[in-house]
Amino acid sequence: MSSLEFVRCLMAAGLSVVLAWAAASDIISRRIPNRAVLAVLILFAVWAFTGGRQDLVSSLIAGGVAFAIGYGLYAFGVMGAGDVKLFAAVALFAGLSHLSIFALATVLSGGAMAVVSLATRPRRAAVMFALRGKGDFGRGIPYGVAIAFGGAYMVWGALMGVLPLPD
Repeated sequence: MSSLEFVRCLMAAGLSVVLAWAAASDIISRRIPNRAVLAVLILFAVWAFTGGRQDLVSSLIAGGVAFAIGYGLYAFGVMGAGDVKLFAAVALFAGLSHLSIFALATVLSGGAMAVVSLATRPRRAAVMFALRGKGDFGRGIPYGVAIAFGGAYMVWGALMGVLPLPD
């Protein structure tokens, strides 16, 4: 393993720890700390500095696209502000070449969490269906967990060869 690969693995491990912190905070308090988002941004700066094959412009565009779409979802009350910030920060690691993989992994894990939530609380599911989505159903799912899973899958998948490395 070259020193560059070692540093990239350390950065991926650091990102995984920060994502786990953000996910745990989202589960406990339904808030993603701004410090966690800042830590992701700092890790990305080191990641980008270590070189690799990823284009910085591609990363910045991916982060901008993720933030713009996330802001739209926030404006319609679909996502929380912390979720949007975390998703956009992690999208920097994805770049344009892996943004769709990151988004898909996040959406699929969020959907799985929603299905498990409904399956474990069938009465809540019945009320939701009876009211056709017009009622208040509590706090929803902590989407920071899905973002953390999607981000970890994307970064480790690329480093371990499951996914192609970003161009």
